[in-house]
Amino acid sequence: MMTYTTLQDHLTNRNLTQAKQLLSQLFLDEAAGVLRSLPPTEQALAYRLLEKQLAIDVFELLDDEEQLTLLEAMTSPQAVAVLSELDVDDAARLVDEAPAKVAKRLLAAMPVADRERVGAVLAYRHDSAGRLANPRYVAVRRDATAAEALAAVRASALGPEDVTTVFVIDNERHYQGLVSVAELVKAGPETIVTEMARLADLAVHTGDDAADAARLLQRRDLGALAVVDRERRLVGAVTFDDAMDTLEDEASETMYRKAGLGDPAHAKELLRSEKLTRGSIWYPVRVRIAFLMVTLVGGLAVGGVIDYFEDVLAAVVAVAIFVPLIMDMGGNVGTQSTTIFARGLALGHVDPKRFGRQLGREVTVGATMAVALATIGGFVAYAWQGAPNDVPLLGLAVGLSLFVSVTFATFLGFALPWLMVKIGLDHAPGADPFITTIKDFTGLAVYFLLVGALLGVG
Repeated sequence: MMTYTTLQDHLTNRNLTQAKQLLSQLFLDEAAGVLRSLPPTEQALAYRLLEKQLAIDVFELLDDEEQLTLLEAMTSPQAVAVLSELDVDDAARLVDEAPAKVAKRLLAAMPVADRERVGAVLAYRHDSAGRLANPRYVAVRRDATAAEALAAVRASALGPEDVTTVFVIDNERHYQGLVSVAELVKAGPETIVTEMARLADLAVHTGDDAADAARLLQRRDLGALAVVDRERRLVGAVTFDDAMDTLEDEASETMYRKAGLGDPAHAKELLRSEKLTRGSIWYPVRVRIAFLMVTLVGGLAVGGVIDYFEDVLAAVVAVAIFVPLIMDMGGNVGTQSTTIFARGLALGHVDPKRFGRQLGREVTVGATMAVALATIGGFVAYAWQGAPNDVPLLGLAVGLSLFVSVTFATFLGFALPWLMVKIGLDHAPGADPFITTIKDFTGLAVYFLLVGALLGVG
């Protein structure tokens, strides 16, 4: 704490010599921790005072948001100098994640060659192997010797930890396989690399999923994995550190989903949830009452259905006893389906792109439950009010109505929230009012129509 306070005082008063001396005494993790604690302006100033290699190492310890904050606080030349020390794929990632104005400023300040390399990476899809691939790698022609391959390794600008693999290509840059640096060291100097090359068929295409490429590299325990274009020309390499970062990001995303924070509209859903549960009460009142108006209008419509079939109720008073059963059973089943959809969407178990199959499964579940509930409900209606009152077909009417109501409610409970997500509406406060209204209207209409037809009344 004393180091942080003293350092901030030196930076605020622009005592740069003293600040640099303090920074030079810190270990890597300490320097990163202190840097995180500083305001953006002082943070950028402190970063400039770090010894070059320490500065690069510290920057790589920061997370994406911290790196972007630091870059935004720098002047364009300073930020470009930092980006130039990074691998091209890492530089492209930061430019891609930066606000549009910042990204435009950084690209404009880059040397033409760097801008073209970053632009080439950004041309690939965000979650593709092409975006993940590092365009800096070591490759030799297929007729090169082991000695020539080792010379290429020594001449490479990549650091020792970045060169574990040498790729073999032909004169048109088609990928021919790979050989490890250790194998080159052990081989005779005049050995042709083609004789040692292996895994010529193991490469990923630029359009392949980045996470799949990372898992392949991990599974095969390779130092690097070739990334090729449609003609199998070598365009880059997925390295071990980038693969691990990708798998870590994927694991984090899975964790957020299991916490109920991940869905196809993650950011929008978080914002909606925050506004519904915190802040001004007028937003939830406005949103919820708008959907409850649907229930209000629907309730009046359901009342109209009952009024329309007033003669049926008057003819067979026992019919009224089962109206709450038809309405409540469908409502509960619809709520179950809505809750299952919402949780499945949050946890990633419901894929909106393959919704038809999942909807079919839910309706099958609903129909199966409907058979059981209709059988029980119909038998009870027959034994309780049907046979004693000489209206045995009342049980059949109740059973068939329960079957239709429950099956239709499961369909609505799954389909309506999906439709609302599809068109951009908030399904949390909006799905149930629609489901309740539609299900009550149709359930009672079916019930009364069946009673009228089977009992010959109305």
